[in-house]
Amino acid sequence: MPYGSSAWSRPCANISTAVPWACCAWMKIASGLSRQWGWSTKRWGADLSSLNILDWLIMASREPTWFEPDSRLPDPYDGLLDNLVGEPLPVHDCMGVSLYVEGRIWGAITLDALHAGTFDSQAREELKRCTLQIEAAVRVTRLEQENRSLRLSRSGLQDVRLPADEGEILGQSEALHQLLNELDVLADSDLPVLLLGETGVGKELFARRLHRLSGRSHKPLIQVNCAALPESLAESELFGHVKGAFSGATSDRAGRFDAANGGTLFLDEVGELPLSVQAKLLRALQNGEIQRLGADKPLHVDVRIIAATNRHLPDSIRDGLFRADLYHRLSVYPVPIPPLRERGNDVLMLAGHFLELNRARLGLRGLRLSPAAERALLAYTWPGNVRELEHVISRAALKQLSRGTSRVLIMTLEAQILDLDSAMGASGMLVERSLELMPDAPFQALGAAVDDCQREKILHALSLSAQNWAGAARLLDVDPSNLHKLARRLGLK
Repeated sequence: MPYGSSAWSRPCANISTAVPWACCAWMKIASGLSRQWGWSTKRWGADLSSLNILDWLIMASREPTWFEPDSRLPDPYDGLLDNLVGEPLPVHDCMGVSLYVEGRIWGAITLDALHAGTFDSQAREELKRCTLQIEAAVRVTRLEQENRSLRLSRSGLQDVRLPADEGEILGQSEALHQLLNELDVLADSDLPVLLLGETGVGKELFARRLHRLSGRSHKPLIQVNCAALPESLAESELFGHVKGAFSGATSDRAGRFDAANGGTLFLDEVGELPLSVQAKLLRALQNGEIQRLGADKPLHVDVRIIAATNRHLPDSIRDGLFRADLYHRLSVYPVPIPPLRERGNDVLMLAGHFLELNRARLGLRGLRLSPAAERALLAYTWPGNVRELEHVISRAALKQLSRGTSRVLIMTLEAQILDLDSAMGASGMLVERSLELMPDAPFQALGAAVDDCQREKILHALSLSAQNWAGAARLLDVDPSNLHKLARRLGLK
């Protein structure tokens, strides 16, 4: 079966929710029942307009509802089996039960089988008993969420933690399993962690997992995007300031270190931090002390640091853009995150996840990949990793829908609509074009070629800005002090 399909040869349990948030506990119970009875679980979206007539009949009763195998009602799995594309299924054996929480309809569980007689009276009684467990789990989860929200509102802190299963890392490859096992062990320590990986591999998800499994999980996880911090405000954002520290500082303000006290501070894109801030960050790592801008006395903080970067920081150290001592403090335990192209069939598992998200968002009956599309996804190199895969699936679903495909039919995405060939072709054209421009040029090592390119760009920017270094820095979109250091290294000053 293609990924994104909703039918299997064994009975299938589907869970429909009538609320926009996910509950983790009942999903675990349903998964346990699936292992017991050999069913598969599949969570549906919250849009009630996507429910079929079987779901409405099930939700109209508090007791389990069973449909005769020869029922004339439309089967929600019609058209999903590869050997019966577009045809009704020869057997329709289905049962389900509604879920109520606090006296209000919350959702429904439906179970479909390809073989008549699968769901007997014993199975219906078992489903009825399990319904009580699921409804209780939903109520407990809701109370826990309300309790946590109340505690956070009283403390004035914003917690960016996710529920245990929401935003979970998907995949079954050996590379991912080894990484997750390593993170599970590492979470119990307070060592600084440096997450290394290409853009789009999901470094933030791995940072959240480290925090969630750590002894600091009851405290906040504070995220800082270092690339988005202006140099003039970076120190104040991280360490805070006191009233009168600078123009506009009308009151004391706590920084991100204060907010993360007792918890975890996640420094995303740490390689983009200005050098002036790196020295103060080093002090916080060494002594556990911060000093607010304009303050006389340091403050003690208890914060675990998780940093992430897609840069090769030793190169930044060589170029004078990153402090070597800070690098060694941050990289006490470096964790390389494998790119998507090294994770094998995880590509298809993630694609199935994104297919389901788009199916629910667009209100489609079904969304799946053709076998050729699956092969195309496996063959592609994914320079943008998981983020690029998400965009490819979303774009393809919208394109297919815009071509007149009905929302009530099973929508199949072919390889051509994924546009992966054009992406690979564009990169190939760039290589060919570069070779055409320099047919007889001697081969250069990568470092020398990069230096030549940087030197050429700096000289061009200087010529456009009348030899003004500040103007050249603005054109190049770099920090002026970093530009001067780079120019000295390249022999331009």
